[in-house]
Amino acid sequence: MSALETHKPARSLAALLLILLPIILFLLSFLLGRYPVEPFTVIKVIAAQFLPITPSWPPVVASVVLDVRLPRVIAAMVVGGGLAIAGASYQGVFRNPLVSPFTLGVSAGAGFGAAVAILLFGERYATQACAFVFGLLAVAMCFAMNRFFRLNSTIALVLGGIIVGSLFTALLSLLKYVADPNSKLPVIEFWLLGSLSSVSTADLVPVLVVTIPCVLGLLALRWRLNVLAMGDEQAGIMGVEVARLRLVMILLSTLIAASAVSISGIIGWVGLVIPHFARIIVGPDFRRLLPATLSLGACYLLIIDDLARTVTSAEVPLGILTALIGAPVFMLLLGRGRLGWA
Repeated sequence: MSALETHKPARSLAALLLILLPIILFLLSFLLGRYPVEPFTVIKVIAAQFLPITPSWPPVVASVVLDVRLPRVIAAMVVGGGLAIAGASYQGVFRNPLVSPFTLGVSAGAGFGAAVAILLFGERYATQACAFVFGLLAVAMCFAMNRFFRLNSTIALVLGGIIVGSLFTALLSLLKYVADPNSKLPVIEFWLLGSLSSVSTADLVPVLVVTIPCVLGLLALRWRLNVLAMGDEQAGIMGVEVARLRLVMILLSTLIAASAVSISGIIGWVGLVIPHFARIIVGPDFRRLLPATLSLGACYLLIIDDLARTVTSAEVPLGILTALIGAPVFMLLLGRGRLGWA
C-alpha cells in the first residue's frame, strides 16, 4: 500500500470531523448558560422558525434561544472562523508563519475608530461602523506608504503596518488620556478587551454581508496561494499576476478582519495560532488548509466564548482568554518545531 493510499482514510476522517465538530458545538452552546434549556427544546425552537411546529415552550425559552444565545453563538463562529481564515491567507501571501490579520494595523485602527465613536456618539452602531472604517483605513495607509516610497515588497508592507499600528496606538492612548475616567474610559477599555456579550441579530447583518462573500472569495482563490508560495518569480512564470493576486487576497482578508473586530473588539491570537493547528492536521496545501482553518477557528472561539460566559459569574473578556491560551500554546508549538509550515 502506497503512502498516498495510507493517508486517504486519515484525511477523510479529518474532513468529517472538521465538518461535524462545528455543528456539534453549535448545538451544545445553546445548553450553556444560567437559564437551563433542554436539548430537544433548543432543536424545536430553532426548527419552529422554518417548520410549522406549534410552540409547547414558554416565551422566555424562545427569547433566550433566539434573541440571546443564537446571535452570540453565530457571532463567535463568524468572528473565529473569519479571523482564522484571514490569518492563514495573510501567512500565505506574506510567506511568513508569524503574521496575523492584525499585521497591517487593522486592530490598532479599529481600536482608535471605536474610541472616537464612543467619545463622540456613544452608540453601538456608530462604534461598529467607525471600527470597521478605521480598520480599513489603517491598511489603506500601509499600501499608500508602500506606493509613495515605491517599495514594492511584502517586507516593506509589514514595516508599514508596524508604523501605522504604532501611530493609531498612540492616538488611541491620547483619546484614553482625555476620556472621562468614570464613564467613557471603562467603555473603551472593555471594547478593546473583546467581548460578544451585547451582540444582537441586527449587529450580525452587516458583518455577515461583508464576511460571507469575502470568505467565499478566499476559498475560490485558495489554490493560487500554493502558486504564490513558490515565490513571485515562479508564480509569474506560471501565469499568475502576483501583484494583483496579493492585493485581492489582502483586501478580502482585511475586510473579514475589520468586520470581525467591529463587532467583537480586539481578539488576538486566533488568526496566528489556529492556522498552525490546521497545518498540523491537514498539511500546508492551501486547498485543504483554508477550509480546515475556517472550521477550527469557528470551533475555537465558540469554545472560548462558552467558557467566558459560564466559568465565572462575571464574564471574562475574550481577548484575555485567547491571549492566556494562545501565547503558551504557540510557544510550545514553536519550541517543538510543530508550526507545520512548509
